[in-house]
Amino acid sequence: MSLVNSSATWVQTHSIYNFTGSKYTSSRLYLLHPLKNKLPFSLFLPNPMTKPAIPFSTFSISAIVAKEQTNTPQEQSKTENDEVFNFKAYMTEKCNSVQKALDDAVFLREPLKIHKSMRYSLLAGGKRVRPLLCIAACGLFGGQESVAMPSACAIEMIHTMALMHDDLPCMDNGYLRRGKPANHKVYGEDAAVLAGDAMLAFAFEYIATATKGVSSEIIVRVIGELAKSVGSEGLIAGQIIDVCSEGMPDAGLEHLEFIRISIVDDIIDVTKSSQESGKTAGNDLVADNTTYPKLIGIEKSKELVEKLNRGAQYHLAGFDPDKAAPLIALTNYIAHLVN
Repeated sequence: MSLVNSSATWVQTHSIYNFTGSKYTSSRLYLLHPLKNKLPFSLFLPNPMTKPAIPFSTFSISAIVAKEQTNTPQEQSKTENDEVFNFKAYMTEKCNSVQKALDDAVFLREPLKIHKSMRYSLLAGGKRVRPLLCIAACGLFGGQESVAMPSACAIEMIHTMALMHDDLPCMDNGYLRRGKPANHKVYGEDAAVLAGDAMLAFAFEYIATATKGVSSEIIVRVIGELAKSVGSEGLIAGQIIDVCSEGMPDAGLEHLEFIRISIVDDIIDVTKSSQESGKTAGNDLVADNTTYPKLIGIEKSKELVEKLNRGAQYHLAGFDPDKAAPLIALTNYIAHLVN
């Protein structure tokens, strides 16, 4: 289960990193909580016919990635007053920065087996969407990448921990992750559990010790927000409810919106092979999980992805176009993974 959209509070995004000077300093982002907000997604999306305050046509965004990553047609547009945002170059640069930071953070030391296990899964690649979202959100308010990098790495550590535990036989019983054998297939179930636990603990330590240029008070706020998102009312809540709902015959859309976060993953699970997705395909079908494709079909699920994509871009319309470009490109990239 992805670590996305699970904070329970109003968050002044810019204030976490103490950014000032933006004309948007009063803006707030409301993050939905999977347990405390049981309303359907549609209530939090703009009317599809409503035009954003700043039309997206005033600037061009190229959310193009390498053809081997998606089958989305590679198109770029540029008008006389437009600048094309090269998302492929942006993603390559940021992924390399994140990879180096993770490599430096979790270095090989005693006990060797635990740290080898941690590094095996953490450095195995992946799209790095979550740390990129963190860095891009920081940039949206004029912050520096170096300030956000420890938090970005911590989020990726927690996400990797969740994947390691997801793949265990007692959970989703996956054998492939990021194109490689699952962690427990290489290091054993005991090491996979302990390495994941160590990664979770280290994520918070890393934010506390590696974040520079902000006050201790703000660092504590970041740690508190992230801990709440991961805990018994966030990531773990989604996990246990997901496990308990396997084979549930009367689960409907309300139940699904309550526990599921990534519609894209649901679609990929039934439309991509293990080789294409880099992880065990068809796990949801085998476990009889409640998914969007199961309830509303693949095409309707894809339509919902596009609706959520439009909603995300709508909420970015009031920001500086250049600073919002990476986030808008990321939403397009995530949405187009299903194609």
